Amino acid sequence: MAVAVAVVALAALVKCGSAAGGSGGDAARDSGVPEVDDEKDLSGLPLERYEFSVRDDELRERAATRFTQRCMRSRGFADFPRQWREQNIEMSNSLWAVAVSTTLHGSLDLDGARTRGYGIDREALKKLKKKREPKGRLVTSDEYSALHAAKGGCAQVGARRVLVGVKDETRMTAYVVGRRAAIDKAVAKDPRMRRALDTWADCVVDKGFKRYASPEAAFRDKAWHRGDNGDTRRTRRERDTAVADIECKREHNTAGVWRAVTAERQRRDISRHRSAYEAVRADQERVRSTVRSVLGAGG
Repeated sequence: MAVAVAVVALAALVKCGSAAGGSGGDAARDSGVPEVDDEKDLSGLPLERYEFSVRDDELRERAATRFTQRCMRSRGFADFPRQWREQNIEMSNSLWAVAVSTTLHGSLDLDGARTRGYGIDREALKKLKKKREPKGRLVTSDEYSALHAAKGGCAQVGARRVLVGVKDETRMTAYVVGRRAAIDKAVAKDPRMRRALDTWADCVVDKGFKRYASPEAAFRDKAWHRGDNGDTRRTRRERDTAVADIECKREHNTAGVWRAVTAERQRRDISRHRSAYEAVRADQERVRSTVRSVLGAGG
């Protein structure tokens, strides 16, 4: 479970033109497209109401460990702690992949682009790793056996107990993910977004750099020689390209167009599939209720 939440958290470290087709920030503002210069300006999209937040996931993990502790104590391990460790958790290749994932609009961190280009924020990952390090005492061999018994191990009991009352676990965890992927594909093909990306690409070329289909394509350019650890070589060319990328997004409000088109398409999708979305949210509320109950009980 800790690894799964770490992925979510990484993921958390790790998220031109106007809607009317104009190429400048003023045109974007006039057309009702929000001006986006920073990541915080991208929050509040409609689908977020149907997704667990990073905070939700942290609380779910705490609740699951509380249930696990109760299970262990009921099986004779009277001094089993609320926090424990089995072994150190290292960053796996899959976590690095999440850490370097990007979006159609790419990064808006200009200072980061100047120092690391399209590479990883090493300090942020270091802090995350420290935060995710297991705390508490090392479990004994008997405790480990009880935690991970093939049938009904307490770790499994704790994880399942958080989901009591959920009507459809698969729908709750996968439905919005699937709909988001479909919406993102539609956004990428939207004429407004395509015009915005063309304007952004022209701007990057005008600054003396390669033409890319999108900021995501610039991020994934093989010329940066991203290694197995997910980081790049951070060459001068890479850093200058990343800076031009973000400067052009700010000059032409590329991310603002992306947000406007995405919000519109998400609202439309929710309207078309409202019953499914509301079923997802109902199950999420059941989980939140269970979490509040166990953590609020002090137990």
